[in-house]
Amino acid sequence: MRDMTIRASDAIKKADTIVGYSTYIRLVEPLLKDKDIVSTGMTTEVERCREAIRIAAQGRSVALISSGDSGIYGMAGLVLELIKEEADNPLPFDLEIIPGVPAVCSAAASLGAPLMHDFAVISLSDLLTPWELIEKRLSLAAEGDFVIALYNPRSKGRPDNLAKALEIIRRYRDADTPAGVVKDSARDGERITVTSLRKIPVEEIDMTTIVIIGNSKSFSFLNYIVTPRGYKGKRL
Repeated sequence: MRDMTIRASDAIKKADTIVGYSTYIRLVEPLLKDKDIVSTGMTTEVERCREAIRIAAQGRSVALISSGDSGIYGMAGLVLELIKEEADNPLPFDLEIIPGVPAVCSAAASLGAPLMHDFAVISLSDLLTPWELIEKRLSLAAEGDFVIALYNPRSKGRPDNLAKALEIIRRYRDADTPAGVVKDSARDGERITVTSLRKIPVEEIDMTTIVIIGNSKSFSFLNYIVTPRGYKGKRL
């Protein structure tokens, strides 16, 4: 984790211009002295990436900021999609995608070891994905006994999505299954709750929260959740 953080910090320090969502820009303010800043709000992802590409094409060094890992619900995919639109032309600049620590991994570390076996990560935001498809993914992941991590679980505009998702998961999973709730993972003020599927505090959860629900083998002790991989039952 430290090496990846240093690599991202170095990229920011070396860049002439920093482009990003305003909230993420604030998170790296100590690194932004003497930088040109392009800061935009929510739902302007396409414009933000186009602007980063335009500036880079002028020969400037640009750092496009994403939280967590840029390739997991981040901007890396959109940048590549937009570049593909110009596929007939050679790429006019060098492109590097720098890995980061996604919230699902930092939240899992705070909870102990809930992701030791197969897991599914599902966003409950239906802004870009139809809710019917999200419901299908929830059902299949729960039926398949995957540990389930939920991104974007609940917002003011979508206050009921988490409750509906948990109702689907409870069709396939015992209500006492261990569950973890991590708000503001790896940030100042991080809050960690180890609970059960039946007791997830829905009303306290927002868009900066990750919810992780164990599988049929997961267990909790002290303030940790563990999903066994099966090592103890295997002869070496």
